[in-house]
Amino acid sequence: MTPSNALTLAFAAALLLGLLVKFWLASRQIRHVARHRDTVPAPFAGTITMAAHQKAADYTIAKARFGLIELALGAAVLLGWTLLGGLNALNQALLGWLGGGMWQQLALLLAFVVIGGLIDLPVTLYQTFVIEERFGFNKMTFKLWLADALKSSLVGALIGLPIAALILWLMGAAGRLWWLWAWCTWMGFNLLLLMIYPTFIAPLFNKFKPLEDETLKARVTALMQRCGFAAKGLFVMDGSKRSAHANAYFTGFGAAKRVVFYDTLLAKLSPGEVDAVLAHELGHFKHKHILQRIATMFALSLVGFALLGWLSGQAWFYTGLGVMPAVDGSPNDALALLLFLMAVPLFSFFVSPLSARLSRKHEFQADAYAVAQTSGADLSAALLKLYEDNASTLTPDPVFVKFYYSHPPASERLARMTQGVSQTATRGIAA
Repeated sequence: MTPSNALTLAFAAALLLGLLVKFWLASRQIRHVARHRDTVPAPFAGTITMAAHQKAADYTIAKARFGLIELALGAAVLLGWTLLGGLNALNQALLGWLGGGMWQQLALLLAFVVIGGLIDLPVTLYQTFVIEERFGFNKMTFKLWLADALKSSLVGALIGLPIAALILWLMGAAGRLWWLWAWCTWMGFNLLLLMIYPTFIAPLFNKFKPLEDETLKARVTALMQRCGFAAKGLFVMDGSKRSAHANAYFTGFGAAKRVVFYDTLLAKLSPGEVDAVLAHELGHFKHKHILQRIATMFALSLVGFALLGWLSGQAWFYTGLGVMPAVDGSPNDALALLLFLMAVPLFSFFVSPLSARLSRKHEFQADAYAVAQTSGADLSAALLKLYEDNASTLTPDPVFVKFYYSHPPASERLARMTQGVSQTATRGIAA
């Protein structure tokens, strides 16, 4: 068997197996949530109403069922781009129109993104204006959605095309170790983006106002000082303009870090509960989870660029994925990038439970830090409100959780917090 045929077989097998596993997991989730729809779990019986529990179940099931359609569409599109020759046809058409060279390669990347966006358009619209609307979460008008889409496309083009051009130039001009220079460029770009996003990009889509509640501001400032954390500012974001979902997050990097609260979050939580949610986020910094994730991203991207550097010089890499590379000296760099970006998620899917497990471990550690710094009762109450507000099911399928969930289910988080508070109290009595 030739390397080209072996790659074709491996790609097709990974696509089929991945699709079957995803369908199996989604089906388990739908059945499990539906089976527990009419019974609020005992630990939540006094705090979560039956109506809220059933809404969360229905929301979860609706998203999962539509997700099955997304999975089928995504697999069909991926197969169409690769083994059925879609990317090859697009590349040949652009070669005939523009000839070889940088402009043709950039046009290929841009055309791929535009076509993919148009294919995904009905999915996005249905999610926003049907599913989210049905459950009372969508607050966007079509006009606002369209404005967001246009701004996102413009920002993406202004940022993405120059970095893509630079990567393509390095692939053609930096010799055999081009992938190392490209990796350095990519990492520098990501760090720069982390610094400029809060100040220049995020305000294009949302309004950010300084936190005006002086009492809450004093509490939050005292908490951050107690935890040894400094931020450039405390801001409230008009999240209610787009969605009823609530959240809080840190954004930025280094001196540009900001604390951002959704206005929907502040409307639903008490000051003590806001403190607890913020302490949870501070726990991620205390345990250096953010730095660990950045370091992991650096390491994995280095391996990815090195692998791409080798694969881009192998003719079987192209032919095995349905593309005929140029043999007249014209660059195939854009083709290599696109094929690599389509193939890697297909194979990395099977190790995704490992990253999900690590993420859940980090969440437990952040919860424990929050309980130590604030009130465990406040954190529990805040989490329950957020689960209810976001219609997160309290009864997910355990296997689905292990494969996909980056955050532990509510039952596990509250049980772990209760155990931690009890152990702390016991130590205090013994002392």
